[in-house]
Amino acid sequence: MDALTGGTVVDADGVRSADVGIEDGRIVAVGAVDSPDEERDVSGQVIVPGLVDAHVHLMLDGRPDTATVTSESAALLSYRAAAALSEALDAGVTTVRDLGARDRIALEAARAVDEGVLDGPRVVAAGRAVVMTGGHGHQFGREADGPAEVRKAAREQLKAGAGVLKCMATGGVLTEGADTGGVELTTDEIRELTAAASAAGVPTAAHAHAAEGIDNAVRAGISSIEHGTYMDGAAAERMADTGTVWVPTASALHGIVDNGVDAGIPAEAVEKAEAALDAYDDAWDHALAHGVRIAMGTDAGTPFNHHGRAALDELAYMHEYGLSLEDVLRAATVDGAALLGLDDVGLIREGYVADLLVLDGDPLDDVDAWRELEHVIRDGRIVR
Repeated sequence: MDALTGGTVVDADGVRSADVGIEDGRIVAVGAVDSPDEERDVSGQVIVPGLVDAHVHLMLDGRPDTATVTSESAALLSYRAAAALSEALDAGVTTVRDLGARDRIALEAARAVDEGVLDGPRVVAAGRAVVMTGGHGHQFGREADGPAEVRKAAREQLKAGAGVLKCMATGGVLTEGADTGGVELTTDEIRELTAAASAAGVPTAAHAHAAEGIDNAVRAGISSIEHGTYMDGAAAERMADTGTVWVPTASALHGIVDNGVDAGIPAEAVEKAEAALDAYDDAWDHALAHGVRIAMGTDAGTPFNHHGRAALDELAYMHEYGLSLEDVLRAATVDGAALLGLDDVGLIREGYVADLLVLDGDPLDDVDAWRELEHVIRDGRIVR
């Protein structure tokens, strides 16, 4: 057994001075650890769970115009995904949920990490997102129209090994010609996706900006709403009542608006992102007022939203928009893990996976303490 000794443990269970014993990739002791085989003294430092990013796109690399990815081969995009995994792990992200990629890129990335081919966060992958014909993300998605086609498309992703099913309930910012607030898949269509997922025991996610699209997805039994920039009070109330999780992805909007056309982002995308950001404060107000559950997700890979810093930026944005430091910690660890269907990730408890970070600062005192990263431990092994 190895041990981290002398540190302060901080997670959603609270704050305590404790050693952490690790064996075979698992936490085997939190407290006094007697005679460890190897001991790392972390006195004066803070031990926290590894970060869970519930929304990434591993094949994207933060370039200003994501449409240019369509001209690249699956092989090249796989190398980009490998680089993204490395960058995310270096930033303290130990679990990611990939919500849409071409071909089998994200699915095979998950396998490569599981089999030890690559060092990286564990990957829960959606395969291809289910979209209406010509809808948001159609270049990389599985186009389907009508309940029967959506059911088949969902089952195809499950057959391929998806650990989550993703659909597009509304238009989006980065697809040319798509109306961000426009409803795309209907409630009946989305219900077929959630039924297929439920039968397989996997969670679901819906890209949804506008209130009507959010409501359609929530009525259909979706697990999480991604973006939710035009969420109104009624949609927030329904999400709170059903336990639907919000993944806000603030860093994606800011990456587009803060860099703009001069940085090479298409003008239409900037215009749509600016309109969405104008409504975003209200979305946060509604979500916080109604007690909507929140998980941290970044949409990493979108313009200027790089895998190596997206999660750290997102943590700061979440606090800026009104989450307490305690709730930021929860959203980025155990609540994110629960959304992904992982019941042994995100806390520092005996029996949990040993995905840990050693920080020089306390994230319950300062959100920027997450950037004071000394060590990353993934599955019990120090990788940084």
